[in-house]
Amino acid sequence: MKIAIGSDHRGFEAKQQVKAIATELGHECIDVGTDDNNPVDYPDLAYLAATAVSNKQADVAILACATGIGMSMAANKVRGIRAALCHDELSAQISRDHNDANVLCLSADQIGAVLLRKMVEVWLSTEFSGGRHERRVRKIEVIEKGQDPQEVKNG
Repeated sequence: MKIAIGSDHRGFEAKQQVKAIATELGHECIDVGTDDNNPVDYPDLAYLAATAVSNKQADVAILACATGIGMSMAANKVRGIRAALCHDELSAQISRDHNDANVLCLSADQIGAVLLRKMVEVWLSTEFSGGRHERRVRKIEVIEKGQDPQEVKNG
């Protein structure tokens, strides 16, 4: 899998860990930055990674900032992106299994190295289950087009 990886200055160390984990698992990483701990604006990096996914240059993306909130807000503004802010293994697993998340957002300040590894491993190994969840993901896509999701058929 090709993974776009990005962070702001607060998430730089977590991004480096994510890159090492993903590479160890056999994935190709596209590092969109930042390259050090000097202050940068998280929307810039979220946009680069999310756009790589939206344009099919990457299959998924993983982003880190202090809380993960800013990254998730910015990434979700890019068409076709379903960015999930996760804080544990279960939310990471369900974001893929039920919500077909294509961007994982992490809090560099709130999770340690062991949990980060477990979350990245489970997120990258979980597939979208489809089924009843497919209709719900389609409704998200309808909202993105500015339409009423209640118009999506239940079939």
